[in-house]
Amino acid sequence: MTRPPAPTRHVHPVRPRCTIVPPFILARLAETAPEPVAEGARTTLQLDEGLFRRRRGVAPSEDSSERPAMDDGTGPNRSVHDAQNATRLPGVLVRAEGAEPTGDVAVDEAYDGLGATWRLLHDALGRDSLDDNGLGLAASVHYGRNYLNAFWNGSQMVFGDGDGRLFNRFTASLDVIAHELAHGLTEYTAGLNYQGQSGALNEHVSDVFGAVTQQYALDQDADVADWLIGAALLGPDVNGVALRSMAAPGTAYDDPQLGRDPQPATMADYVDTTDDYGGVHINSGIPNKAFHALATRLGGPAWEAPLQIWYDVLTGDIRADCTFATFAHLTLAAARARFGARSVEADAVAAAWASVEVEPAPARQPTRTPAPSTGSDADATTRVVLRRTGGFAGLTRTASVELGDLPDVDAEAWRLLLAEQRLESMASAAPDERPTPDSYSYGVRCDAPATDVTLPEPAVPQDVRELFDRTLEA
Repeated sequence: MTRPPAPTRHVHPVRPRCTIVPPFILARLAETAPEPVAEGARTTLQLDEGLFRRRRGVAPSEDSSERPAMDDGTGPNRSVHDAQNATRLPGVLVRAEGAEPTGDVAVDEAYDGLGATWRLLHDALGRDSLDDNGLGLAASVHYGRNYLNAFWNGSQMVFGDGDGRLFNRFTASLDVIAHELAHGLTEYTAGLNYQGQSGALNEHVSDVFGAVTQQYALDQDADVADWLIGAALLGPDVNGVALRSMAAPGTAYDDPQLGRDPQPATMADYVDTTDDYGGVHINSGIPNKAFHALATRLGGPAWEAPLQIWYDVLTGDIRADCTFATFAHLTLAAARARFGARSVEADAVAAAWASVEVEPAPARQPTRTPAPSTGSDADATTRVVLRRTGGFAGLTRTASVELGDLPDVDAEAWRLLLAEQRLESMASAAPDERPTPDSYSYGVRCDAPATDVTLPEPAVPQDVRELFDRTLEA
């Protein structure tokens, strides 16, 4: 018997920087590729950084995008614009909902891709667009000149044309269109923080929806699908098959210009890094492989049981700082709730996570009792004094905490901040980050390692601000 979709939990959307081509690939191209490819990569990195700064509110927006009109629940409301190789959005409206094809391949591919993603959400999951409230789907094509990326900016899709050698036009891959739209879905549901494991899960969810949207459009079962992300993006000069492979992470490309696919397939090869927001595009290979293992073990369409289980988790009781182990626990609980504790589906979920060496574990709740199993003995006595001043009310709030008293995920985040001297790096960049009216200022002091910094709010990344706020509330 088909059960109704899980209820949608609306949250205030987070604003990560969501682009399909990871920054580490672009940085490599900017340094090693011949011109004009290197110039295109440098331009793309600059535009992407500007996007990130605008979404954080530390740079003025050049966009005039408005929230697209809602659909009527029976079909999508799409609008595709031509940016005309400029970077001001949305550009000129060239195809509205119901209009005939324009003959511009990028315009018509974007239009069709928006519709295919809407149909998967509506038909397979009973969801009315990204926000479950009829959000219109807007896109802009021909963004910039030789722009080597595509992104979701919080209200619409944006596509570059590529360079024709390394990257084709970014509307050519349906899975890329669905991937970027799914970042919007995550904003309106789980709101996964774009950092570390929760950020890798954010990317993973988008890869899942990208791959399954393509399979749904082609009416493919899991065992015949290619499970590639961005296969149509790579140009003739690239030695590779796609940007990522969910079936075999780490094998998508091995190219003198792009480098070698760095994705791990199991926790044994998990990559600890401060680059790419803690490896969000890298370590997503681990849950990607788990979903592929689940879908192929069950067989049939991946948009049935596998996608429904993942969707139940996204719209259920999930924290924004979710880890792989907690996500695995939630998917197992969702499978048992929907299909039964001893169901084939629940057993397949457990086996899928075991195959990538992730052991399901429930989220740890905040506690005032130091956990002896967390970190070293020194962690339990490492004291951080955090002070927040300013804001609309001009109030001051101070917390003096020992890392051992914090939830494990927060304690680990503090250890990384202190050990890697990220706070000092933020402080050194602070003169370029001017405080905005009614914003906060944060002061952090710690004896070991010695730390004493003052940071204006615009200089503090979102994940660190959220850590600060949780610490003050604890």
